[in-house]
Amino acid sequence: MENTQSKHSNDIRLVIVSPCYNEEMQIAESSAKLNGVVDSLIAKGKISSDSIILFVNDGSTDHTWDEIVKAHQSSSRVCGLNMATNVGHQSAIMAGMMTARSLADAVITIDSDLQDDINAIESMVDKYRDGANVVYGVKKDRKADPWHKRKTASLFYHVQEFLGVKTIKNHADFRLLSRRALDTLASYPERNIFLRGMIPLMGYDAVTVDDTLSPRKTGESKYTLGRQIHLAIDGINL
Repeated sequence: MENTQSKHSNDIRLVIVSPCYNEEMQIAESSAKLNGVVDSLIAKGKISSDSIILFVNDGSTDHTWDEIVKAHQSSSRVCGLNMATNVGHQSAIMAGMMTARSLADAVITIDSDLQDDINAIESMVDKYRDGANVVYGVKKDRKADPWHKRKTASLFYHVQEFLGVKTIKNHADFRLLSRRALDTLASYPERNIFLRGMIPLMGYDAVTVDDTLSPRKTGESKYTLGRQIHLAIDGINL
């Protein structure tokens, strides 16, 4: 798990990349919670005070971007990347990571609905400080998901495994990547982006942290069955 970063802990600049699509009701709360996590990590000397929260607006048709602007006005730490059109969840994450690549020592990606466990962010940073280039958040269970999503997710992983696509079971897109891993990922030529398959292919020794899923408080999951099928096809095309 060799990591090229040699900075002191409190010099580590973290960028949290959070993709969002039609999440106008969620942004204010997500911004406040992520700011709280960053404040705590700064206070503990684990990351630098110039760490950033980057919301990526994936062509939302509601007032998501307006809410991101408001969040920035409340906290200069909050930044936004506004995609001109809806490019899809995976491409939005990739755009955010590549934007953060020159700014960050490490990037953590987490969906803006914050169903993933924000308390695991500190564990990810600790793993990075110990030398990990890739840290996966792996769901302990999916009880917070509705029945149909649990079933389609299970089918998705079984299909991927059957077709020989290397993925991390019960891991979605809650992860940490070091600058070194980001540089490697940037060299990949794929256009049909499937990060859950691309990142394991990079070959870095990876570690995991437990991710306890929480129910959505507003809206509904954007990963419909159709989107999951499309994602699976992108994985096959790697």
